[in-house]
Amino acid sequence: MIRKDGKIMNFSEHIRVIADFPKEGISYKDITTLLKEGGVYRAAVNEMVERIKPWKPDVIVGPEARGFLLGAPVAYALGIGFVPVRKPGKLPSQTISETYALEYGSDTLEVHADAIHSGERIVIVDDLLATGGTMSATANLITKIGAEVAGMGFLIELTFLKGRQKLVDYPIFSLVEYQE
Repeated sequence: MIRKDGKIMNFSEHIRVIADFPKEGISYKDITTLLKEGGVYRAAVNEMVERIKPWKPDVIVGPEARGFLLGAPVAYALGIGFVPVRKPGKLPSQTISETYALEYGSDTLEVHADAIHSGERIVIVDDLLATGGTMSATANLITKIGAEVAGMGFLIELTFLKGRQKLVDYPIFSLVEYQE
């Protein structure tokens, strides 16, 4: 995104990095510092919109919960619908679910059975691409319904965790990459 002064926006300058959170050895990327700056938040959403437009999505999907913070305004800007993907028990109507493996155990994601339709083009938007587990499960959930994953967009990508390798079947972009 080009700023009014002609310089390219560096979104990483607006993301706070917190060492040893939530546990020792983890370097947490805190996007609340970016979100609280209206112009920067708007610029990030606008940049995502510009990158997603060529994929011609019918619907934006955002996984719980930070995917809502970026996915909903992207959908709004594109004039299309937004569908939340939630943890079990959070959606009030009939759902379709996808269970996936974690390092220690498993997790499940759900979407309303009538929220996405066969043949629709879906773009998944989230704040962070790490190991790719949540994104892979979300994509599986969408394809289980018969819709097409047209692409995935992220604010941040932790490239050293190699999540992109689990998602080689999809076009992907991230606005900020951390190498370590």
